[in-house]
Amino acid sequence: MSDLTQLLRRDLPASIVVFLIAIPLSLGIAAASGAPLLAGLVAAVVGGIVAGALGGAPLQVSGPAAGLTVIVAGAVAEFGFAGTAAIVAVAGIVQILLGVSRLGRAALALSPAVVHGMLAGIGLVIALSQVHVLLGGAPQSNAWDNLRELPAQIADHHGLSALLGLLTVGILVLWPRYVKVSVLPAALVAVAGVTALAWVLGADVARVELPDRPLEELITPVWPDAPLHRIAVAVFTIALVASVESLLSAVAVDRMHDGPRVRLDRELVGQGAANTVSGLLGGLPVTGVIVRSSTNVTAGARTRASAILHGVRIAVFVLLCASLLETIPMAVLAAVLVVVGLRLVSLAQLKTYARHRELPTYLVTALGVVAIDLLTGVALGMITAAVMILWRLTRCEIHTVQRAPGEWLVRISGTLAFIESVRLTREFGAIPAGGEVDVELHLDYLDHGAFETIKTWEEMYRKSGGQVRIHEVHDSWFHRATSGRLGGGRSTPRLVGSWSRWQSIDHQRRDAMAIGIAEFERNLAPMVRPHLAELARDGQRPEQLFITCADSRLVPNLITASGPGDLFCVRNVGNLVPPHTSAAAQRPVGSSLAPPGMGDASVGAAIEYAVDVLGVTTITVCGHSGCGAIRALQSGAAVAGSSLGDWLALSGVRFSDVADEERCCTDNVVQQLANLRTYPVVQAAEAAGRLRLTGMYFDIAEARMYEVDPILAIHRPLNTPVA
Repeated sequence: MSDLTQLLRRDLPASIVVFLIAIPLSLGIAAASGAPLLAGLVAAVVGGIVAGALGGAPLQVSGPAAGLTVIVAGAVAEFGFAGTAAIVAVAGIVQILLGVSRLGRAALALSPAVVHGMLAGIGLVIALSQVHVLLGGAPQSNAWDNLRELPAQIADHHGLSALLGLLTVGILVLWPRYVKVSVLPAALVAVAGVTALAWVLGADVARVELPDRPLEELITPVWPDAPLHRIAVAVFTIALVASVESLLSAVAVDRMHDGPRVRLDRELVGQGAANTVSGLLGGLPVTGVIVRSSTNVTAGARTRASAILHGVRIAVFVLLCASLLETIPMAVLAAVLVVVGLRLVSLAQLKTYARHRELPTYLVTALGVVAIDLLTGVALGMITAAVMILWRLTRCEIHTVQRAPGEWLVRISGTLAFIESVRLTREFGAIPAGGEVDVELHLDYLDHGAFETIKTWEEMYRKSGGQVRIHEVHDSWFHRATSGRLGGGRSTPRLVGSWSRWQSIDHQRRDAMAIGIAEFERNLAPMVRPHLAELARDGQRPEQLFITCADSRLVPNLITASGPGDLFCVRNVGNLVPPHTSAAAQRPVGSSLAPPGMGDASVGAAIEYAVDVLGVTTITVCGHSGCGAIRALQSGAAVAGSSLGDWLALSGVRFSDVADEERCCTDNVVQQLANLRTYPVVQAAEAAGRLRLTGMYFDIAEARMYEVDPILAIHRPLNTPVA
């Protein structure tokens, strides 16, 4: 698709949808900030054009954001709007310096629980203030006063203004749920529909007021007459909050599309340039806005042209159609802000942080923002996050269970440090002597003091006639300490390591299977159960038939990073594909292939089932280094008439005169691909273009997969072209 075609088919329609959302939100945010309404529109224009052109997130749409409403309202109250505009311009310069210094990713180091708690607190402050405007009254100076006065405000008679506001809220809530029309966003429908109703009813309510000549009424920034430290606090607060919100939004948008990836430092520079221009023109602060950005992606945008065009549309609309905006009742804009504010308090996020035990950080931040102010709330949230981290670093969970008479299980998880030694000794001391004890360690850290406590108890318990087995899951802190390597070396990840790598070093291998099954059911089964339940219900739908050797060192799901339902596997000695019986019957007796009529029904049945029933699109034959079957063919050890000899005769190749083992393995793969093509179902599917045959060779020592070229009979690293 050419650039012009993409612009006309994708970016142009997307810019219209975003433009329709931006107008009411920009007006509402300006009203909630205590700023001139024109300032919100100026920020929307500048955010779209300047940040859209210079930013590092091509599909992000910038403009005035609800997350800065509380900060701007405080700045306007302290410095006046002209002074606030100057502060916004300087904050933009700070953002540019942060971007040039390559500190973009540093902003993401702030705990998400603090960021989302801050936004939730801001959302509550916005909702508590704007609900008074929705009901026809006036907001108070802080959240507590707004909350205290709310019952009286509800009890008062507010007439048509309150009715219009409540109707707007109803449309905003119900429209997305029942109407799936992306080009008609709920905010546009609510504002336009209720405004039209107010005009028809001739309602005498407060409405939007804009200057008759917008270009002549732009506010010129004035350096505020205030102490320098107060100005510096305002500048850095706006710069940091705007940066964090923009970068978090950019990262979130990046996950929604497969286009160019975000460049965080460039995005900071673009946002800073937009804020400087917006401040100089008398506009609100600019940030990346997730609502507009996600709408932009959903509407089909492919380049930054959509964001730029949306800014141009707003500018043209304000200059030519300002009178239409002046028909909007203020109660309608307040209703939009109430819904936007409440949506910043996400129930899904509350559940997520509760599950990850970060809810205290989220709640402290949110309540701090509401009860005190934004900076104090964020500071309290960061302190809470630090305390929670320290608490986790010094805590572990110890559970002791009696599984049967004389048999005990002690499960220890988390971080095990010396300060838990007393508790650990108490738990071990409660276990009767002479029993069998399994100690299961799920540790992310074990210090020397705690190790000595476990080791001393283990030795004493054994001397008293008891048995102790220590199993480690996920890591091997205890056994590294036993071998004198605590804190050093690498452990084999539990999901990759073999039984001998993760089980206790004194554990009998005959119990390995039972212990492994218990480990799976305890730790892995909960993770894969939903997927397996879906496969059990809907049946298997693999796209690959994977034919490989039965060698224990070759694990198909491991070397292909595949999961349940991905591969339909056939494993046998030598990864052989006996030719179809009709083809085998045509070979002369005494050839290296099987006698006439002899084949292998199991492999043939698997091939036919995979192609005809499962509809696989690829069949892969995978050989490997050090293959015992190939060595048997090379040495002539496979005696004719024996089961192994008869089976290897089906390979179709002789290797007794070839010394290069690796070449023999790849030649064998090529031959098995040729044998595959003797099957009618394979021939038909390949001729129809719905089946592809590939050959691979796995080097065990290198842990690397190679692709086998069936024509050149060579192997090369995957995705590497032949010179």
